[in-house]
Amino acid sequence: MTGPDDHAELMDSVYRYQRYVYDFTRKYYLFGRDRLIDEMAPKPGSRIVEIGCGTARNLIRLARRYKDAQLFGLDASEAMLETAAGAIAKAGLGARIRLAHGYAEALAPQMFGLAEPFDEAVFSYSLSMIPDWKQALGAAGTLAPGGRIHIVDFGDLAGLPGPVRKMLLGWLGLFHVAPRTELLRVLEQSPGAAAALRTLGGRYAFLYQGAPPVLPN
Repeated sequence: MTGPDDHAELMDSVYRYQRYVYDFTRKYYLFGRDRLIDEMAPKPGSRIVEIGCGTARNLIRLARRYKDAQLFGLDASEAMLETAAGAIAKAGLGARIRLAHGYAEALAPQMFGLAEPFDEAVFSYSLSMIPDWKQALGAAGTLAPGGRIHIVDFGDLAGLPGPVRKMLLGWLGLFHVAPRTELLRVLEQSPGAAAALRTLGGRYAFLYQGAPPVLPN
């Protein structure tokens, strides 16, 4: 069994060199990220945390779209955070975005020196890479009253032809990515959650924006 430290080492090994071309390559298959950001519409002054912030690509877009939001980014990879810090500085957003090294499963406002809970939590193609994704969702779901979870990630690919689905799953596995099909089923079976859920392109991906989902034990 691997622990959080093993996962951090794995992420650093995966992204040590990929981080330099990550944003350029991922735009071709990480669909729905900008749509999720554009539809968030947080309240003024909201505290927004992205779990698995990577290169800070999403945080920078959030900062530019929502001028008064308070933004925070958590990642298990120190290599990715190094790239993120550079991108944030280059964008002139160092005063708006705070980063922290840590694990999604242990997310807490105190990691960023905050006393108050977050208002919004974002998972952008990160749940499919977090080993204990249920615990990560539970930690992120400890939000201020009325807080919301925003998820965009791979779906179950059920609407794609069998050979294409098999090929994609094999390819994703090379990057230690596992679509959270159980989460998608739970969201679809929950009346409230289903209303805030959409699938994209043959169930290639899904978007969810709403209250923290309730998962079975």
